Amino acid sequence: MMEPRSELLDGVRWDPQGLVPAVVQDAHTGEVRMVAFMNREALERTLTEGVVWFFSRSRGRLWKKGETSGNTLTVRALWLDCDHDCVLIQGLAAGPTCHTGAPSCFFTRVQGPGSPATRPLGALERLEATIAARRDGPPTRSYTQTLFTGGALKIGEKLREEADEVSRALAGEAPERVAEEAADVLFHLLAGLSLRGVALREVLAVLERREGVSGLDEKASRALPREGQTS
Repeated sequence: MMEPRSELLDGVRWDPQGLVPAVVQDAHTGEVRMVAFMNREALERTLTEGVVWFFSRSRGRLWKKGETSGNTLTVRALWLDCDHDCVLIQGLAAGPTCHTGAPSCFFTRVQGPGSPATRPLGALERLEATIAARRDGPPTRSYTQTLFTGGALKIGEKLREEADEVSRALAGEAPERVAEEAADVLFHLLAGLSLRGVALREVLAVLERREGVSGLDEKASRALPREGQTS
């Protein structure tokens, strides 16, 4: 009987050189980090070891991502496209992914939103970058800056207000209103995280750790005294 891994490798549509393009995506944010090529051995080692291997066309050999820099990529999930001629790797980077030292190889914007983001981030991360730019920028007529001036009390007050509004929208308003009020909650939540120096990806990492865990069990575990604490 054919092993599942061999079946997967045999199902890839390798090009005439025995290669397949591989797109690396941040498992937490969805950001595209890089594109490279794999041969059969690189893909097999990636599946076996849980870290990303590629095949270098210029050097004609296998290479482990981060083998010299230490900026490895740990695999969280691996997908094939509909034609089985492209691999998508969802992973977590130990450091910058690009050889230039940039987090992503995609930092030359041709077209797109004019936010302070310097690489192709998702909507929430772009908003996070905009909020940080307002926070650290020179004083202007900015609602975001008034939130930071008011500090945790002001942002907390707005969060409670917006949470109440989305709760009432859920109870009987149109779906568009629910979306609008939810967007307000997310904006003020990101402002609060920015105030405290907590990155969105830290929150996403917590959510990932909770995947597959019963919500009741997770809440119960948080109720237990932590190491160094007394009940």
